[in-house]
Amino acid sequence: MHPALHLLAPLALFVPAVATVAAAEGHASAPRAGLGVASGPLGGAMRPGGISLPSAMPLPVPEAEQVRIEQRVTIRIGPRPAPMPMMPPAMFEEGDFGGGSRIIERKMGKCLPLAAIAGVSPAAKNRLLLLLRDNRVVRATLDKNCQGRDFYSGFLVARNADGMVCTGRDELLARSGAKCKVSGYKQLIEVDD
Repeated sequence: MHPALHLLAPLALFVPAVATVAAAEGHASAPRAGLGVASGPLGGAMRPGGISLPSAMPLPVPEAEQVRIEQRVTIRIGPRPAPMPMMPPAMFEEGDFGGGSRIIERKMGKCLPLAAIAGVSPAAKNRLLLLLRDNRVVRATLDKNCQGRDFYSGFLVARNADGMVCTGRDELLARSGAKCKVSGYKQLIEVDD
């Protein structure tokens, strides 16, 4: 086969389709008998298999609709060990441990900068220890129906416009599927007696 025929062969496939459409519109230039095209009951063309094609009707132009693009950024806070690995986890509970120092809690605001959180460690009951980039330790108290142990592998949080994680507003999503809101923050400080 000649190489030019390879290029023209796909065009030959369109000739019957063009002739069928032309016959449906009633053009005299399309030979009906040569292509086996007959008129159908609805004025459309009939294919040899008996399938009726509708008359050439213009397709409706789709109307443009409003498109909304939303951007959502999710931040993952990974698990970190406690800042002093030799200290028992109970050390982060408020009280006196007989070593000449104790841990006290200080009130904090209702929001914490998301960029300041370096890691998280689960604590007892419904609490998490947030380890900040400036070496501070903050205890986050979760809602009553949440457990701190669900956040053993960190958490995800949606970033807001203000870049803060606030109490009662933002949900922390554990990889286990738990969703919890923070009900309060307290900074843990070691003081010597």
